[in-house]
Amino acid sequence: MASELVRPLHRRVERALDALRPALIADGGNVELVDVNEDGTVHVALQGACASCPAQAATLRYGIEAQLREAIPEIAAVVAV
Repeated sequence: MASELVRPLHRRVERALDALRPALIADGGNVELVDVNEDGTVHVALQGACASCPAQAATLRYGIEAQLREAIPEIAAVVAV
């Protein structure tokens, strides 16, 4: 039952990330959705140039997390894994 609650949220997060990916890819990076918890915590893995970029914390917080929370208000946090 818990997974049934998370599945629609997972799809919404994936769609929101799809909107962000072109900018990340243009800079040589990407983001992979790893997991979405019932509490609204989203786990992502930064890839390519984003994984080793000195500004990865800013990208995560002000780029990815800000956009996800704007698109999906029930997102509680975005965590890089």
